[in-house]
Amino acid sequence: MRRFVFAVALSLLLPAAHAQETLRERLKQRLEQRRADDQGILQTLQVQGRQVLVHLPRGFDATQPAPLVLAFHGGGGHAEHMAENYGLTQKADAAGFVVAFPNGYSKFPGGKLATWNAGGCCGDARDRGSDDVSFARAVVAAIQARYRTDPARVFATGMSNGGMLVHRLACEAADVFRAVAAVAGTDATANCTPSRPIAVLHIHARDDTHVLFNGGAGPEAFRDTSKVMDFVSVPETIARWVKRDRCTAPPQRALDKPGAWCETYSGCAAGAQVQLCVTETGGHSWPGSGAQRRGKAPASTALDANDEIWRFFQTASQQ
Repeated sequence: MRRFVFAVALSLLLPAAHAQETLRERLKQRLEQRRADDQGILQTLQVQGRQVLVHLPRGFDATQPAPLVLAFHGGGGHAEHMAENYGLTQKADAAGFVVAFPNGYSKFPGGKLATWNAGGCCGDARDRGSDDVSFARAVVAAIQARYRTDPARVFATGMSNGGMLVHRLACEAADVFRAVAAVAGTDATANCTPSRPIAVLHIHARDDTHVLFNGGAGPEAFRDTSKVMDFVSVPETIARWVKRDRCTAPPQRALDKPGAWCETYSGCAAGAQVQLCVTETGGHSWPGSGAQRRGKAPASTALDANDEIWRFFQTASQQ
């Protein structure tokens, strides 16, 4: 008799529990949709005491998982500057991905003059041992808890010191990031053992005056040279990733046009790819960006970094 009563009670409780779970899911979707209604507005999250700016693409559908791109600013910069000056929000609108701009470690109010601990570089983040790999993981987790994103399509890109960080993320967080793309920031790790082969794109100008193409810190790298490092060259950075990803095929030209070229290394383990894109001019900048710092060379227009990065990420997500 007790078994019968228990079975009856259970049969009554299960539909109620299912209905409650369905209600929770619907409420979550409505909340996500309300957030999506603020498309075009940079939304702010706080993660481990730092600001993260999040841009939802126009037409964002809260019921469908979207790709997620984390974009890391350069050393001495901050999240807002990268969100406003690199064209990534416009690219996100066109391509349909969520883009987030985390802020680096800073001891100043408002998070200005922030840096990333990419291993050998840079600034206070490196000197104080900021755990920016764990921070990046926490940022992804916080965004996934708030917005519907696809865990199989999480990517990272970065400029200069931020580019160095994404090389480190490829080394230490390949379980989270499907592919990474660095601009004007070479590998600064001393040890790198990725948990799996990972697709890596590197973009660099030959006339970069900060992170020199053939290695070393240029005269404009940082006023205090102790805050940077003897930067690894672009060829050495690519050679490291070709070895780590166990690529066997010789590089093939994927793009060859006046002022820019790209080479792709294939035949890598697990279908990964390593790609290098080089502009002849542009200095220490984001190719295709309209932003230009006072007294600095304008960014190259021979290559659009956002287009190349998103194309590379799309290819990686299909592997």
